[in-house]
Amino acid sequence: MKFNRAVLGAAALFASLSSAPEAHAEPPAVPAKNVIFFLGDGMGPTTVTASRIYGYGEAGKLAMEKLPRTARIKTFSLDAQTTDSAPSMAAYMTGVKMRNEVLSMSGETVARIEADGHCAPTGNGVAVPTFLEKAKAAGKAVGVVTTTELTHATPAATYSHICNRNLPYDISAQAVPGGAGYNTALDGGVSAGVDVLLGGGANHWTPFNASTNGSGRPDGRDLTAEMQSKGYSYVTNGPGLRGLPASTTKLLGLFSKTSHLNYELDRDPSTEPSLAEMTVKAIEVLKKASSAGNQGFFLMVEGGRIDHALHDTKAQKALADTLAFDSAIQAAMATVDLSNTLIVVTADHDHTMTMNGYGQRGSGLHVLDVVRDPASGAPLVDADGYPYPTLVFGNGPNRPIVRSAGDTMNLLDKNFTHISAVRTSAGGETHGGGDVMLMAGGAGAEAFKGTMDNTKVFQLLKTAAGL
Repeated sequence: MKFNRAVLGAAALFASLSSAPEAHAEPPAVPAKNVIFFLGDGMGPTTVTASRIYGYGEAGKLAMEKLPRTARIKTFSLDAQTTDSAPSMAAYMTGVKMRNEVLSMSGETVARIEADGHCAPTGNGVAVPTFLEKAKAAGKAVGVVTTTELTHATPAATYSHICNRNLPYDISAQAVPGGAGYNTALDGGVSAGVDVLLGGGANHWTPFNASTNGSGRPDGRDLTAEMQSKGYSYVTNGPGLRGLPASTTKLLGLFSKTSHLNYELDRDPSTEPSLAEMTVKAIEVLKKASSAGNQGFFLMVEGGRIDHALHDTKAQKALADTLAFDSAIQAAMATVDLSNTLIVVTADHDHTMTMNGYGQRGSGLHVLDVVRDPASGAPLVDADGYPYPTLVFGNGPNRPIVRSAGDTMNLLDKNFTHISAVRTSAGGETHGGGDVMLMAGGAGAEAFKGTMDNTKVFQLLKTAAGL
C-alpha cells in the first residue's frame, strides 16, 4: 500500500509537471521570409539511423543531421497513444489535437462517413486554419510536394479540411479555385489556390472511364482541366516537369495515373521525377510566384513512401526512400538562402522497426544483412541456431510459425519482407507510438529545441514566420 501511494504521488507530480505551460519562443528580429517543412512519413529514429548506415556508414551524416537545431516530438493523437498520419500532420499544420483519420478539423470531429459517402455538411466539427492557409493569407506563395497521392493524409492536411482522410475525391475538389467544394481559405496571396501541387493519384482528379480510368472521379469532373482554366500548367512526367518555362507561376503535376509514385528503388528516372527534382522545381516556381509581392513562400515536402515500405516491412525500400528524401533536403538547402529561409525536418510518427544484435561494422549493407560477428564476420545465431536480421519489426506479415535456415536467405533483395514478432496481414505492420526527431536550420531555427508536442511546432512555425 505504501508503494502504491508513492506511485500515485509520483504520477500526480509528473502530471502536474507535464501540464505546466511551456515557454513561448521570442519572435525573431527578422521573420523568416520562406519556410520549408519536410515530413518523412513514418521516419522514426531507427529508420534515420539505419538509413544513415545504409547510405554513409555508421560514422557518416545525413543532410538532415547537419541541421544545427534538434528537438524530440510527441505525436499521440486526441484518441490514441499511437497516431495515424492525418491527425499528426494536422497537428503540425494547425496546432490542434484531433482524432485518428481526421484532417485539419476541430477536436470534437468524429471520423464518420455518412451514408451518402461524404462527411456531414454540418454538425461534425469545424475547419481549423492551417499554416499553409495562414501563409497564403499573408501574401506568400504556397506549395505541396509528395511521393504519395496528393490527396493522401500528409499533403491533404495542408490544404483541406475533412472528417475522414479516406475521401480522396472530396479532398482534391477542395484544391480547385472556384470549383464545387473549393476551400475558399486558399484565396488571397498572389492568386487563388495552392500555387504548386506535385504528387501522384491522377485518378482522383480526372473523370471515371470504364476502360481507361476505372478508379476515376464518380462525379465526372476533370479537375486537371478546371485548374488549367485557372492558369495552372499541368505536367504528368519528368520530362514535362523539366521542360516547364521559367515563367511558370502555377503548377499541377500528377506523376502516376493511380495511387502513389514508385518507390525510389523502382523509379524509372527517365519518366518519373525524383523527390529532389520536384522540390527544386517547386522552389523555383514559388520564387517566381512570390516575386511580385516579395512576401516569400511556404513549401511542404513529404517523403511519403517511407511509411508504406515500413508497413510492408520492406526495410531496404524504406531506407532508400529515406535517402531520396534526404537528397531533397540537401537540394533545397543548396537552392535557398538560409539567412531568410527556415527549414524544418520531422516525422509524423514512428514504426515498429528496431535494430538489434551486436553486428559487424564496415558496410552499409550490413544493416540489411543478418547480424554478423564483428571479429569473424560469421552469422550470429538465435537460441534455435538460426541467423537473424539486424532489422526486425514488432509486428508485420512475416512471422514464421517455426523458423528455418531459409528465413534470411534473401535479405538483400529489395522486396524482402523482414521478420516480425507479432503476425499481421500483408501490409499491416502498425505505426509505433514512440517520439520522433525534429531537425531545423536557417532563419528562426533556434526556437526548435527540447521535447515538445507536435502542436507546439505549429506555434513555433508561426512565430518564426511572423504570422
